[in-house]
Amino acid sequence: MKLVTFRDIESSDIGMKDCVEWVAEAIKAKGDAILPPKISLNPGIEGVFANFMPCIVKDAQGRSWGGVKMVTRYPGRFPSLDSKLILFDADNGDVLALMDADWITTMRTGAVAAHSIDLLAKSDYRTISIVGLGNTARAALLALLEYLGGRDVDVRLKRYKGQEDLFMERFSGYDNLHFSCVDTYDELVRGADVVISAVTYIADDVCADDCFDEGVLVVPVHTRGFTNCDLFFDKVYADDRGHVDHFKNFDQFNQFAEVADVVNGRAVGRERDDERILVYNIGVAMHDIVFAAKLYERMDKEKLVDIDLCQPEKKFWV
Repeated sequence: MKLVTFRDIESSDIGMKDCVEWVAEAIKAKGDAILPPKISLNPGIEGVFANFMPCIVKDAQGRSWGGVKMVTRYPGRFPSLDSKLILFDADNGDVLALMDADWITTMRTGAVAAHSIDLLAKSDYRTISIVGLGNTARAALLALLEYLGGRDVDVRLKRYKGQEDLFMERFSGYDNLHFSCVDTYDELVRGADVVISAVTYIADDVCADDCFDEGVLVVPVHTRGFTNCDLFFDKVYADDRGHVDHFKNFDQFNQFAEVADVVNGRAVGRERDDERILVYNIGVAMHDIVFAAKLYERMDKEKLVDIDLCQPEKKFWV
């Protein structure tokens, strides 16, 4: 079994274009995936969780890949979110790698959000509002640039501890992005065509119903802060029904479908520019395993460290 570190992944020749293509491939092939809902454990500490996410997927060549990703969040830790992934060959059961999954989580999450925006935002959307300006939001905007093709957009940021300055500096080289900053959620949401929230924890909904203009697309990456939208938005979409059917307002959604069903023509997407649409990109292991498999195939395995966590000859039987 190989050990794949963050440094190994970061030094690999993988670009955002690859990530966008991998996400599109995973979503289109969702029907072939074995994707049980994630198991979420909370040790009773506010804002702390441990999620366990299993999946088996089949690639375009017919090879089956499986794995489990573990994500933990501890607010007092830096970074607060951490993830690890075990990848195995689902055709023969061989464990292939123990992988740092922080890069995978960030890049697939950003690429999934951008995919949803390209699929479900109103035509010629112009104003994108973003709150939670860490790596996930950066990845989402980088992925979205792959879809924009140089088209000009206004990007509105919510100020928070100077993160907005670092965010704007990161994207200062893109002439088609025009930035402005606001202090409140109301200012952030009103007039926006697309709202992206990458805040990992919000205790309450961020603003009143009347802040959301007709035609807005809301993408709450970590699902928090927009439950009032559940009750009056025209349509709600998600990566996977089984991951959201326990949401308190699920039975009150006006219309629900999976993103994969829209992609594959089994459900309708946006039909009018005045529809308010909410997308719960809940984050599913299907995306993680596809990314892990692609990375594993692309890497020079001779440069990776071998580890042996299972030595059959040393097993003890009662």
